[in-house]
Amino acid sequence: MAFDTELLPLVSRRPHLLAIGEPYHGEPAFPRLRNRILATLAGHGFRSIAIESDRAAALVVNDYVQGRRDEVDLRTGISHGWGAHPATRELVDWLREHNENVPPTDRVTFHGFDAPTEISGAPSPGPLLRELCEYLGAATTELDRLVGEDDRWTAPEIMYDASRSPGRSPEAAALRGLAEDLRSHLYVDAPRFIGDTSAEAWNRARVLATTTIGLLTYHAAMAEPGTQSQRIGRLLAVRDALMAQNLLDILAVERDRGPVLVSANNAHLQRHPSRWDTHWEGQDLAAQWNGAGSIVSPLLGDKYLYVAGSLGASGPVGLGQPEAGTYEERLGPHTGIFAPPACSDLRARVTDLLGYFPLDAATIETCDAILHIGSEPGAADAAGIASRPGVTETRIEPGSEMPSYTWGDRFFFAGADRMRPFATIVGHDVPGFDERSRLSEPGRYRLNIAVGRAEFRNLFGYGPEEFAGHSDKLDFAQTDHLMPHPAYAVQGWASVVNPGPATADEVERLLEQARARAADREHRRNR
Repeated sequence: MAFDTELLPLVSRRPHLLAIGEPYHGEPAFPRLRNRILATLAGHGFRSIAIESDRAAALVVNDYVQGRRDEVDLRTGISHGWGAHPATRELVDWLREHNENVPPTDRVTFHGFDAPTEISGAPSPGPLLRELCEYLGAATTELDRLVGEDDRWTAPEIMYDASRSPGRSPEAAALRGLAEDLRSHLYVDAPRFIGDTSAEAWNRARVLATTTIGLLTYHAAMAEPGTQSQRIGRLLAVRDALMAQNLLDILAVERDRGPVLVSANNAHLQRHPSRWDTHWEGQDLAAQWNGAGSIVSPLLGDKYLYVAGSLGASGPVGLGQPEAGTYEERLGPHTGIFAPPACSDLRARVTDLLGYFPLDAATIETCDAILHIGSEPGAADAAGIASRPGVTETRIEPGSEMPSYTWGDRFFFAGADRMRPFATIVGHDVPGFDERSRLSEPGRYRLNIAVGRAEFRNLFGYGPEEFAGHSDKLDFAQTDHLMPHPAYAVQGWASVVNPGPATADEVERLLEQARARAADREHRRNR
């Protein structure tokens, strides 16, 4: 699932920024698809990726992937919780390995392009300013007095009471002036600083200064009174303005090396203004603002390309089949990159999933393509498995010479070994052999994982060889419940019918464990 064919028309347009969105951060397949897409684009001249993470914090991650440091803590190097996501670790590991095996000019740079902020709050500017002062050799006595206690900047009450924020205090204004002065000093004496340290160290200090000024701007916005909708809309607008500034700065740094792949939520990348209508913290909220994409797009013209993310259905996040007549339903059951549907009779999807941004008419009219995770049962699971490192997939196509009860079944392998899958997704009963999961009923499918004998015993309290004595007590038709495979438990396989939120974390662990075991077996076979 590398999307080589689908990506070529976009690459041929020679963009400076290729932005690929996702409609919902909770779907684990999207960041893994991003990783696969980057691996493909690196073969077409792309030399950097920018993700929705704190720009200043990401500098240490780039040092790691460039080989300038031996280890990195992704929990601090990548913000907004993304550092804990398995796909993030896979991305960083791939970048490190890729960069070790190519000339320096072909290495891929890692960037964050976000501010260190959340809707619910923002950190103290103190740590950033102190690090900047240390680089410049500037005293921090006045800085410490102006910042005060760091926790006064992060008090949870600020989100609900603007008067609690120090963002428009005299001290905050003085800190912003200080940050501007420090940035000016950085440029005034740039030759000396670069000579005494390095261009990389000087650039880090420059990013720290820019990030600090943006952070203080955000704190000032938090201190402005207004309704909750007004305040959230203002904060979203400021955050995206900072994102846009960062993207333009990253582009200025990277333009001579090659295009930049940008990955974030659709709301940050789309060309038209963003809107968020939701019920949050007991209130109805409505916010509209210009996202980073709507700011950057008119500045770059046809050098900005936007691929909107679309999610048909997903068990892990609890998103069911799209209703008839919606854009997601028209895009169809399969996963891929598609042209926007040219239909005026379609409508936006309606769902209660908080944080999910379905496709709408404005997105369809202004995007260049759509990365769609299909709506057929198991499509999101399949996309998430097939886009893991080194995984290949075999799908039995409908109408093939294989028995009809196997049509649509998917088999996932680690590497070139096509004999022993580590996971499968099936959507039909096998007459007379495997019928207890009731897979022939509409909308049902089963994910099967080769967990191995030891893990099987850990999961179920008995070994595969003892399965026959327990089989009659199990309801194999139960959904979103991990249990022995009804037919292949004796070989150490587990299964889940229609995996959903209840089994998502355990399924993730077992899939990665199974993939790693299969990859190790493949490696030993090829030695």
